[in-house]
Amino acid sequence: MTRIVNEVVIDRPIAAVFDYVSTPAHWLVWHPSSLGLHGATDHSLQLGEEVTEEFRVAGRKGSVAWHVIEREPPTRWAISGKVAGGGEGTITYSLSPSGSATAFQRVFVYTMPNRFAALLDRLFVGRRIEAESTRAVELLKQALEGRS
Repeated sequence: MTRIVNEVVIDRPIAAVFDYVSTPAHWLVWHPSSLGLHGATDHSLQLGEEVTEEFRVAGRKGSVAWHVIEREPPTRWAISGKVAGGGEGTITYSLSPSGSATAFQRVFVYTMPNRFAALLDRLFVGRRIEAESTRAVELLKQALEGRS
């Protein structure tokens, strides 16, 4: 199992950040790995709702069906997914007020589909996924603060 944690302070109110990150249509703006979405995309997803995401992570294309497993507005939201072809993961967003801004944390925990893939993850792939996650959180901050 691999765990990647990214944190940033976003100069926006907590409710605005929560609604933005939990609305899949916005993922296409701030998460470079997200290539396309199917299903519920136009609103902040509720507990039990799902969306399918087409992605390119560490150079690998695939799709994952995400299901909302936790929702506590405006402080916590989590999705769990299974990748077509194997592997699974959970993404958890934790938010807290930081003055008039929001402290945002993204935790991505995933497992690879087999031992060979797990070895590649430890040697090469994990670093690429971590770099992509870091870039995504930087882009999230820019998008919400109105900078490019």
